[in-house]
Amino acid sequence: MHLPEDLVVEILSRVPTVSSLARLRSTSKRWNTLVKDGRLAKKHSAYAPRQSPLVIMLINFRVYLVSINLNNNVPPSAKVTCQFSLKDPLSIFSKEIDIRSTFHLDGLLLCNTKDNRLVVWNPCSGETRWIQPRYSYKDSDCYALGYDNKSSCYKILRMHRFFVGNILHIESEVYDFASHSWRGVGESTSWFITQISCRRGVCVKGNTYWLAGGQYEPRNDHFLLRFDFSSERFQFLSLPADARRDYGNMALSVTKENQQLCLLATQVLDINVWMATKIESTGAILWSKFLTVTGADIRYRLQFNIGMSFLVDHEDKVVVSCNSVFPNIIHIVGEDKYIEVNHHGAQPRHIPYLLSYVPSLVQIQQGI
Repeated sequence: MHLPEDLVVEILSRVPTVSSLARLRSTSKRWNTLVKDGRLAKKHSAYAPRQSPLVIMLINFRVYLVSINLNNNVPPSAKVTCQFSLKDPLSIFSKEIDIRSTFHLDGLLLCNTKDNRLVVWNPCSGETRWIQPRYSYKDSDCYALGYDNKSSCYKILRMHRFFVGNILHIESEVYDFASHSWRGVGESTSWFITQISCRRGVCVKGNTYWLAGGQYEPRNDHFLLRFDFSSERFQFLSLPADARRDYGNMALSVTKENQQLCLLATQVLDINVWMATKIESTGAILWSKFLTVTGADIRYRLQFNIGMSFLVDHEDKVVVSCNSVFPNIIHIVGEDKYIEVNHHGAQPRHIPYLLSYVPSLVQIQQGI
């Protein structure tokens, strides 16, 4: 209590994990302030070992931490362990805010609220930054959080989707954390992206990827769409040759261990997962087949519909997934295993969303 602040920072920086450090915020107002302090973040990153990614789920407009046990010595299990609390600053009663969609990068969550507000949030430090629109946000808007490696600054991409006749138009703008301002980056009509796919983009090394397709013939030819936050430009990238056509459903994710880009695609009886082992700045991608599941259970194949989400566990060589058909179930599938696990602690009324989360003390204002 009476120790000099520099010494307290030095002691707290030796706490082994960010998650453990985050729990100490409730000790006192002083410690809560220190956890948000940039000095502690830098010291802790120097001392602490690299923390394994956690699993979080967006369930009923709330973000939950989920514990999934894949230890071969005991039966697999999944449990909702706690809720990340995000209070509404406009509520005099400090109500929890409803989150429509969320996007993860470097321990930060970009959240689009049910009432069309936008906030960047670090659940570990409790730091938030509410982003004001240049124009009003719309229900059909999609967002992504990225990192400009040239200016060392976080940025937000907003895509506003609207139809003119049968043609989908997408207006894009970028929010720069350094200048605290939005600026337009152009309009596109040559490619098509569904609202679900738009909200299920994944980030790899600061850039965001989506599944998209052409608005003109051949419309069934899918490709990867990438937004480079350094150049602020969209790029078209190739999918694996045998995944472009004749597949019923596809989805993107990242590996839990090292955040590599992954693609899951289903055919009539097969489920295939590819990993992007190398992504060139030119847009060329080297894909490697990670997993093939042949003759999967019909219940499992049914889940690969609009709204499904998944994670790849590289170490155990399994796919962990959830969907809207069986919202209470987490599926664990490998070449020789298929397990359904009920996740206890929350009862989804809407499509759950599963994503990998790396706890961090990174400051939202970093790079400003």
